[in-house]
Amino acid sequence: MRTLKELYSLEGRTALVTGATGNLGKIICDTISELGGSLIIIDIGDVDSLAAKISDKFNNNVTPLKLDLSDLDQINSKLPHIFSSIESLNILVNNAAFVGSSNLSGWNTSFLNQDIDSWNAAINLNLTAPFLLSKICTPMLEKATGSSIINISSIYGQLGPNWQLYEGTSMGNPAGYASSKAGLNQLTKWLSTTLGPKIRANSISPGGIYRNQDRRFIDKYKDKVPLGRMAVEEDFKGIIAFLSSDASSYVTGQDLLVDGGYSAW
Repeated sequence: MRTLKELYSLEGRTALVTGATGNLGKIICDTISELGGSLIIIDIGDVDSLAAKISDKFNNNVTPLKLDLSDLDQINSKLPHIFSSIESLNILVNNAAFVGSSNLSGWNTSFLNQDIDSWNAAINLNLTAPFLLSKICTPMLEKATGSSIINISSIYGQLGPNWQLYEGTSMGNPAGYASSKAGLNQLTKWLSTTLGPKIRANSISPGGIYRNQDRRFIDKYKDKVPLGRMAVEEDFKGIIAFLSSDASSYVTGQDLLVDGGYSAW
């Protein structure tokens, strides 16, 4: 029987992480690297700088790929060619997400003013891109050891928004975001029964993560959470380590909520 240290080890394994330069993406990369894994990181941000920092910190192999995953043509045209030179892949983390912004037209507004362009942007990046990446990566994952797909979803893939939290703020909760995350949860279950037993597929649904939001929102949100606070990035290291490694070798098709108990009421 293996020890916990052996079960959690990612030595000799490689993970592809999308949305790597974001706050949560960096924690995902750090966690996998700390456990001994190599990385392929994808983002539209400064992946070269991030790759250098991770490699210096953990002395591991990091391959940066600057790619806009909202451009589905880039995924279909560039990734298969890029991956043809990759020897192996054990882990795929679909973390890149379209969250929009408060000033994006047709996004963070009333339901009747939400437009189809913003809806499509959310569906493309949050749902279609993970579908395509999972499809492209499956042949490599099938050949590898301990293969795992991890989709980063949201509590709003399961829950409807509590609009009282947003009253008096400029924040919102667009239909496209919630619907794309609900679709991602179902894609996860579909992948788990389709790709098993060689590949496991699970999703993580974070609750609200502290991002210096409007204080009125933070105070009301904390009152709805049994643990009395919003999440911070470190709260996700354990669940990433678990799902990436053999510690979760009998876990598939699950959506694991990391929400401080928000959904337990």
